[in-house]
Amino acid sequence: MELFYSRDIAGGICRLDQDESVHCAKVLRHRTGDEISVIDGCGTLYRCRITTDSPKGVEAMVISSEEGWGSHPYRLHMAVCPTKNNDRYEWFAEKACEIGIDEVSPVIGEHSERRVFKTSRIEKILVSAAKQSLKGAVPTVNEPVSVKEFIKAHADSSALKLIAYCFEDENTPRRSIKDVLAGNESEEIVILIGPEGDFSVAEAELAMANGFIPVHLGDSRLRTETAALAAVSAVYFCR
Repeated sequence: MELFYSRDIAGGICRLDQDESVHCAKVLRHRTGDEISVIDGCGTLYRCRITTDSPKGVEAMVISSEEGWGSHPYRLHMAVCPTKNNDRYEWFAEKACEIGIDEVSPVIGEHSERRVFKTSRIEKILVSAAKQSLKGAVPTVNEPVSVKEFIKAHADSSALKLIAYCFEDENTPRRSIKDVLAGNESEEIVILIGPEGDFSVAEAELAMANGFIPVHLGDSRLRTETAALAAVSAVYFCR
């Protein structure tokens, strides 16, 4: 199924930007009168008929629309520390979108090796991943904040809040993410995943003081991007 992406849909008319127009009219050779499918990134699929087939700007008349197209029965916000190798973070974002997430927050921890993160490339990757996996919604990418800022910003959230870290704490034992998800029916979930050097003890304590539940992802020691994707998959299969 061919999918195009546009945020310029109003008054029964859909307009593709230049990149999408070139792909539609020049690469795929769609012409006036052809029907195409367009997602708006907010969850709606539009069936459209092309009225202008210029590679500089395709326009199409909306025939029908379907809200919640390709959606999942939960809202998942992944707060993941950027990896030292940026390609690994991009891989996580792409695959997580294919499985099902709604929001990505790059968070900078005390042990993070990468402290500068640009969101523009991730946003493009997520658009492509949403189209590839037949989803009407494209996950939101937030600007980077520190782990502590993120925790404090979600202190009053009613979501199921989880934090995964590697070290052991006798006073607060970690629970299996599968058990926590199975015992909670919340449709809104926030998961914190740390950097290669893990969260600091102070970060973990702050998270727990603000309602985050400490979890583990099994016995294996996972890379940041693998741990993040394992958490996304756990939510997908438990919800």
